[in-house]
Amino acid sequence: MEPDLKVIFVIQKINDYFCRPNFQRRIIVDYLEQFVIPFHGLKNGTHHYNYIIDNEFFENFEFTEITEGDFRVDLNLEKQERMLEFEFAISGKAKLDCDRCGGDLLQAVDGKNKLIIKFGPEKQEISDEILIIPESEHRIDISSFIYEFIMLHLPYKRVHAPDEDGNSTCNPEVIERLGVKSEHASTDPRWEALKKVKFK
Repeated sequence: MEPDLKVIFVIQKINDYFCRPNFQRRIIVDYLEQFVIPFHGLKNGTHHYNYIIDNEFFENFEFTEITEGDFRVDLNLEKQERMLEFEFAISGKAKLDCDRCGGDLLQAVDGKNKLIIKFGPEKQEISDEILIIPESEHRIDISSFIYEFIMLHLPYKRVHAPDEDGNSTCNPEVIERLGVKSEHASTDPRWEALKKVKFK
């Protein structure tokens, strides 16, 4: 039975539509839309928001160090007449690469951050916690702030934690290979020859 050419044509058109860059960008925009807060219509006072951050969130940020993540963000927004005050409570885990063995590392994150937004003639970053936005703005996208806060809570040195006896939990095969390489490097005859050179 020969395939129906009309059906094949329709399927091809559907595939082309879903693979178009414009459609892919629309998916990203739709996903990040949940992190946009329209503050113009909010009453003065405290407002609460909850967000679940998963792998799809990090896929929207280029060159991210987090390959997988599972976070909860509890946000309190205090709206005042001329100012917005955000308090972020972030908790969860991120999957990273271990700096020592290169293996998967599950890093716990638990921290709080504060952001104050004031209104002025133009956008201006006063400090890490204070931002001025134009008077004409009526909504704000907090996705980039959440991402930056998560990254700030990650430790500078990312290695597997030792076990109860103080032994490394890194991949033993990788550590052994690194140890062998360092041993060879220390006994490299070229280095031994350099040690014998006396500088005047």
